[in-house]
Amino acid sequence: MPHHPMTEAEAWALLAADPPHTGKLATTRLDGRPHVAPIWFVVDDGSLVFTTFEESLKGRTLRRDPRAALCVDDEAPPFSFVTVDGVVEISDDLDDLRHWATIIGGRYMGADRAEAYGARNGVSGELLCRLRPTRIASAKDIAD
Repeated sequence: MPHHPMTEAEAWALLAADPPHTGKLATTRLDGRPHVAPIWFVVDDGSLVFTTFEESLKGRTLRRDPRAALCVDDEAPPFSFVTVDGVVEISDDLDDLRHWATIIGGRYMGADRAEAYGARNGVSGELLCRLRPTRIASAKDIAD
């Protein structure tokens, strides 16, 4: 059955949906094997912002090779998904990190938990990551 791509606006709406979906981030290990991990993220000005521990596998792989792909899907019928390919810019600026960690925490855990999440994740050893898309692919109403 043919897939129907979303418009660009529909794709960004799924990425920014409330309640939010997790993203599944693919990076490349040193030996070339893929690594996939779920992440929390927010949409900001045409890019996707997330944090990760610098010594995590995704933190290490992104510092070595900043290319990444992210899949976000709506798991409810009739099912839709967006995949974003791009390059990740990494920062360890603590003020920016704390700012974005608070916003991300609020998106997934609710406004009342945002500050606690920002305080926990806006610290030295965490990395602020911004995925800038080079390609976006999507399909909507897959089951229809």
